[in-house]
Amino acid sequence: MRLRPIVLLATLLAAGAALEACTNLLVTKGASKDGSTMITYAADSHTLYGELYFKRGGRHLPGEMREIREWDSGYTFDTGKSLGSIPEAPVTYTRVGNMNEHQLTIAETTFGGRKELHVPSGIVDYGSLIYIGLERARTAREAIEVMTSVAETYGYASEGESFSIADPDEVWILEMIGKGKGQKGALWVAYKLPDGTISAHANQARIRQFPQNDPKTALFSKDLIPFAREKGWFKGADKDFSFADTYAPLTFGALRACEARVWSLFRRAAPSLNIPIDYVKAEKGAKPMPLFIKPDQKLDVRDVMQLMRDHYEGTEFDMTKDVGAGPYKLPYRWRPMGFKIDGQDYVHERAISTQQTGFSFVSQARGWMPAPVGGVLWFGVDDTYTTVYVPISCGIKEPPKAFAIGTGNFDSFSWDSAFWTFNFVSNYTYTRWSDMIVDVQKVQREFEGRFLADQAEVDHTALNLYKQDPGLAKDYLTRYAGQQTEQLMARWKKLGESLIWKYLDGNVRNEKGEVTHPKAPEDWLRCIVKDHGDVIKVKKVDGLAPDEE
Repeated sequence: MRLRPIVLLATLLAAGAALEACTNLLVTKGASKDGSTMITYAADSHTLYGELYFKRGGRHLPGEMREIREWDSGYTFDTGKSLGSIPEAPVTYTRVGNMNEHQLTIAETTFGGRKELHVPSGIVDYGSLIYIGLERARTAREAIEVMTSVAETYGYASEGESFSIADPDEVWILEMIGKGKGQKGALWVAYKLPDGTISAHANQARIRQFPQNDPKTALFSKDLIPFAREKGWFKGADKDFSFADTYAPLTFGALRACEARVWSLFRRAAPSLNIPIDYVKAEKGAKPMPLFIKPDQKLDVRDVMQLMRDHYEGTEFDMTKDVGAGPYKLPYRWRPMGFKIDGQDYVHERAISTQQTGFSFVSQARGWMPAPVGGVLWFGVDDTYTTVYVPISCGIKEPPKAFAIGTGNFDSFSWDSAFWTFNFVSNYTYTRWSDMIVDVQKVQREFEGRFLADQAEVDHTALNLYKQDPGLAKDYLTRYAGQQTEQLMARWKKLGESLIWKYLDGNVRNEKGEVTHPKAPEDWLRCIVKDHGDVIKVKKVDGLAPDEE
C-alpha cells in the first residue's frame, strides 16, 4: 500500500493528507512450529474496501491479451483505469486473495523511494504485478522471474515496492523501483530468507548488502549498481552496495512510521535480542535493524495473528498511555498523523493495528499436503486487532458471499458485507475501548479458537475426499469456508447489537443486565482537574455544605 517515506514528514504534517500503509511479516519453514511458511499482510488505506479477490485460472488461446487495470492510484484502490494490455499466458492459475492454487503467496508494502524515480515509463503497476505473478507462477522463484521479466518487458508503473513472496519451501523479499520519468524497466533485488528466520517490512526498503555471486540466495537486475553509479548515488565497491540506502534513503518518517512497526514485531518475537528502540527514534549513531532474525520460539498461526495485533503496548510508543487515548485508553489517533503547536512539529504513532485496514491475512503454505488442502488463507477484514481470521482454502471454487466482490462497496453500508459488519462493531468499540474490547475479544477468541481447533479435522476430511476425487475436496472446502463465514457474520452482527444494548448512553450493564455508572479512570479525572479544575471545583455556598446529587 502506498506510502512515501522520502516526503513522509511533510505528509504527516499536512492537514487532511491521505495516508496509506501496509505491514508484512514473513516466516520461514524452520521458524514455524509445523514446518509451514507464512506471510501476513495488512492492506491499509482510508479508501480501501475489504474483500477477497478471486479469479479462476484457465487455458488461453494464442493471441489472447490480458488487460492491465490500475489497482492502486495512491488514494483509490482498484480504480478500473486501463493501463494497457500484455499477451495472456497459455495457462493461468486460480488465485484466492493473494494466494494461488499452488500455495504461492505474494504481498507488498510501498516504500516510495527516491522522487527522481517516481512515474517511470510502463503499464504494469505493482498490484497488477502481484496478481500476474500469482496467475503465472507455481513457486516463489518462478514468481520473481515472472514479475521482474514483465516489469522489464512492459515497464513498471509504480513507485518503490517491497514484495513478500512465499511458496511451501522458500520465502523471499523482492524490492523494486522504477528508473524515473521516460525510462522503461525496473531496478530490483530479491533475497531468500535463511531457514529458521523471520523478517518484516512496513513501507521502507530493507535489503542492504546482499551476496552478489550466490543466485540461490540473491537475485538482482544487471543494471542495479551501474544505474546508481551513473546517477552519482553510489561510489563504493560493489560488495558494499546497499539497495535500501541507495534507492530509499532513510527519513524521520521512514523510521518512526515504518521501521518502528518492524521493530515492534521483532521485539515481540525475539525479546531476548533486546533490539534497542534508539534506531526507530532516529537517535544519532543508532545501528539499523537486521533484515531478519531468529525468533525465540517457533511460531504457529495463532502466534502470527497476535503479532499482527499491536499498538506498541508496553513500550514508550504505547498509544494507550498519553492523554490522546482519552479516558478509555483508545490506542488510535485520527488522521492527520502530524500536527504543529507553537512552531513545533509533532507526530502520532503509526502502529501495526490501525483503523483504516481494508483487509488482512495470514497465509499458511504446507508442502506435505496436496495444495488445495495445504494452502490456507486466514482472512479477515477491518482492523487487525478486532477482526476474526477465517480459514479459507486456496482450493475453493468461489469465495464466501460476505467477502466476495460485488457483495458490497465502499460507498454504502450493507449488513451482507463482512467489511461493513466488522467496521460497525470496531467503530462503536472505539468509543469506549478499554471496556468494549473485552467483549469483542471474547467472541474473537471463541471463533478463532474454534477454527484453529477444528483445522486438523477439516484437513483430515479434505484429504480423504481428495484421495477419492480432488473435486470433492474442493467442494467440501468451499462449503466449509462459506458456512463458517455465514456463522461468523450472524454472530458479529449480534455482537454489535449487544454492545449498543450494554453501553447505551454511557451506561454499563452488569452481568445481571442492570444499568450501572462506573466512575471514569482516576488518571483521566486528574487530567480534567489539571486543565479545568478551577472552573468545576465544588465550593461551599454561604457556609453551607454543597448539594449532593
